[in-house]
Amino acid sequence: MENIEKNVILLLNGKDTEEPQDFCDFTLEDQNEAAISKGLAPSAPPDFVPILKQSVCYVVMAVIINEKNEILMMQEAKSSCAGQWYLPAGRVEPNESIMDAFKREVLEETGLTAEPSTLLMVESAAGSWYRFVLAGNVTGGSIKQPSQADSESLQAKWVQNLADLTLRAGDILSIVEHARSFKIQLDTHQAFHPSLLPTPRSYTKLFLRLIICARRKTNNKVHVLVSEKTAAHLPVCEIHPGRSLHAILKKFMTEMFGADLPSHRPHGVLALGHNCQPRPKITDGLCLTLLVSVRLPLEEVGLIDKYSWFQVNLEVAGNLLSRMGRFRTVPLNVVRTSESDA
Repeated sequence: MENIEKNVILLLNGKDTEEPQDFCDFTLEDQNEAAISKGLAPSAPPDFVPILKQSVCYVVMAVIINEKNEILMMQEAKSSCAGQWYLPAGRVEPNESIMDAFKREVLEETGLTAEPSTLLMVESAAGSWYRFVLAGNVTGGSIKQPSQADSESLQAKWVQNLADLTLRAGDILSIVEHARSFKIQLDTHQAFHPSLLPTPRSYTKLFLRLIICARRKTNNKVHVLVSEKTAAHLPVCEIHPGRSLHAILKKFMTEMFGADLPSHRPHGVLALGHNCQPRPKITDGLCLTLLVSVRLPLEEVGLIDKYSWFQVNLEVAGNLLSRMGRFRTVPLNVVRTSESDA
């Protein structure tokens, strides 16, 4: 159990752990077996491999705000939405990291060079489409003018009020609102989550890791749930490529707690592990770590026998509790549909 607190601290700081990838408690094969045991048809492809442009799609979106509180916007060149405005965004290419995709899309669509500073939001449609919304800062370049229009964009400009533009889609309005609120938190030195950028670690599958917290009624001490399926580790589930993350979370929680699922709250993302590897080595997987709190005292929560509660020290407990407020984790939004490229 000595590595549990160490790994919790790493994840609270936005870093991935070094646990082996076979520490998976609920694989796609396990999910199929669970479905069959309930008289349902199995739906998960047990040999699923995440491959960009084939079986998974990762999109980056850049929200860059200048000192005047203006948003960097680009005007679309694609025939389907030509002349409309949107945040710089596009697909992550094979052999490309999320951060490199951010830099490339900003440069191609706005003419500016930029560095990502933190994840602002993760969006998912089903289990195989993800949009990573990142904040960033301009480091150079010159903003694209209409005379520089190309297939990537017609132009770019700084915009104070998005209502002045004809937008390609209204989904960015809530994203920009969140980004501006987050910037206010930063500028006024209020509580916010640490800078969170993907940890460069390659994954062969899509994984969801959970830090599940509960308190003991008798002494109010904070505990985290630990799997003892192999060596003791934080619970990990393989993500079903055809189900929403909400559905996946519920099924995994049921696997751990049984049908009488305790009231709980997912707070947001603490860490993201992802890396790219040159082909032919195919490793387009990822690992999202989600913070979840159980509202009932742990004495009142039933567990499947391969799971147990581990009491963390006071410092770790305080850090976990402090991450349960607004802006203290990266929001994870599950959307119904995905756009073709952004």
